[in-house]
Amino acid sequence: MTKHGVVLGPEDAVVAAAAAARHFSFPPPRTGGDSCRKLAAQVDLGAAVMVSWLDSMKASSPRHRLMAPLAGAADAEHDDWMERHPSALDRFDALAAAAKGKQVAVFLDYDGTLSPIVEDPDRAVMTDEMREAVRGVAARFPTAIVSGRCRDKVFGFVRLAELYYAGSHGMDIRGPTADPNHHGKEGKSVLCQPASEFLPVIEEAYGALVERMEASIPGAKVENNKFCLSVHFRCVEEAAWGALFEQVRAVLKDYPGLRLTQGRKVLEVRPMIKWDKGKALEFLLDSLGYAERSDVFPIYIGDDRTDEDAFKVLRSRGQGAGILVSKFPKETSASFSLREPAEVRDFLRRLVDASTT
Repeated sequence: MTKHGVVLGPEDAVVAAAAAARHFSFPPPRTGGDSCRKLAAQVDLGAAVMVSWLDSMKASSPRHRLMAPLAGAADAEHDDWMERHPSALDRFDALAAAAKGKQVAVFLDYDGTLSPIVEDPDRAVMTDEMREAVRGVAARFPTAIVSGRCRDKVFGFVRLAELYYAGSHGMDIRGPTADPNHHGKEGKSVLCQPASEFLPVIEEAYGALVERMEASIPGAKVENNKFCLSVHFRCVEEAAWGALFEQVRAVLKDYPGLRLTQGRKVLEVRPMIKWDKGKALEFLLDSLGYAERSDVFPIYIGDDRTDEDAFKVLRSRGQGAGILVSKFPKETSASFSLREPAEVRDFLRRLVDASTT
């Protein structure tokens, strides 16, 4: 492992169904048989989309996973999953050997990775011990936070000026600043904001979503993450999840430039551009001057569906290690796993220790 220099250089079938659903028109045209058949097809599509989204929303719920059997087939499934995605702590020596002599770069999600998932997203604070672990890693390797949160908000949680911050799922990237209060001139060190033209429509959609949620969905919280919006349903009764989805979809019918995706107990509204955490990872590696180098070992740690794009980038490059933070087996392109933020902290500490030996 080498010390770095100054320069740091599944949107799946559910999303496809949601995209198709944008063509559902209401009220229906008042014409003859063909239109009735088309209407029936549209209704069937709408119902299929609803079922698909509700199934996905339930799958993101830890409560549903905890209700699964703890023995027999479930144990066998977990053991098989752990064989394919072993603990990054248990396999740390092998990881360190693979990274030896290479330039390590570290990329970290925030919620569920550096901080626990909590009911109130504004209270997702990281511990001082975690902050010190991240600080130690950043002193030795280029380090970035890649989060769905607004960049300024995640900086307020982490409070480490020596990091790169990629907020809004990587649509707002800024490099390290010497100002610990983050009061540098805006734009001076911003590296990438590919969705700037969407800011007015995102702000308008935010207002519409807040109005809808406050009027009809108790417990829902809409978070403005500047280049994307998050509709949190962690505190919404499960019986109301379908109504919440329909309300969000109703708003998005007026904004064809926005699309709907999903994370852990949250619906995400994003600009209709080809940009995600994987693209952000590629951009950061290129900015570091690492894009064409074979002696680079990127480590990406995340817990969310949105982190899968970054895991896929590492797999396609054949470099580094993707590490999923999860207590439960789930489909992932990550190679390794950690159970919770406490294990992430321990992994980062071992990474620092290994760099000094």
